[in-house]
Amino acid sequence: MPMRPRRAAVLPRASEGPTPDAVEEAGLESFPASDAPAWGRAAEAGLDNDMRLALQRHWTASDAGDFEAEHEIYDGEALLEYPQSGERIRGRADIQASRMAQPNKKRFSVRRVLGGDGLWVSELVLTYDGQPVHVVSIMEFESGKVVRETQYFGEPFEPGPTRAQWATGIPRNGILRS
Repeated sequence: MPMRPRRAAVLPRASEGPTPDAVEEAGLESFPASDAPAWGRAAEAGLDNDMRLALQRHWTASDAGDFEAEHEIYDGEALLEYPQSGERIRGRADIQASRMAQPNKKRFSVRRVLGGDGLWVSELVLTYDGQPVHVVSIMEFESGKVVRETQYFGEPFEPGPTRAQWATGIPRNGILRS
């Protein structure tokens, strides 16, 4: 059976410059959302240029705390869901207001972006006051705007002993698990 062509890219770290502490400590292959040169290389991997640029602006603005620019990507009637907390927020204005009310200092580091056409997935490390949380953001686009986003958050957890014979360690918060 022939394999389907991949429409994805792993976005590498663009420079050895400073990165948010939690990402650096975790030893992740990622780059700060504000590191624009890495986004330029993503185009070479075949990502749709308009969506790539919209996502670049969104995550860069999110990392910088620029709430106006961060929310330009959303349709006025967009729906944002957080399945783990059971929350649903409807409309760009309410999505923006809910994020502005969040008191913690946030930083975003994009690990990779996958997608095409109207469906894009971003894998991130989000730090709240220096504590890393892994995030998957699934965005559905219509006419160049996000009409639905679902975000999943993953807290770190201890490895399961039943998987030990197959698993290898990856750096987590500066510590390599063996």
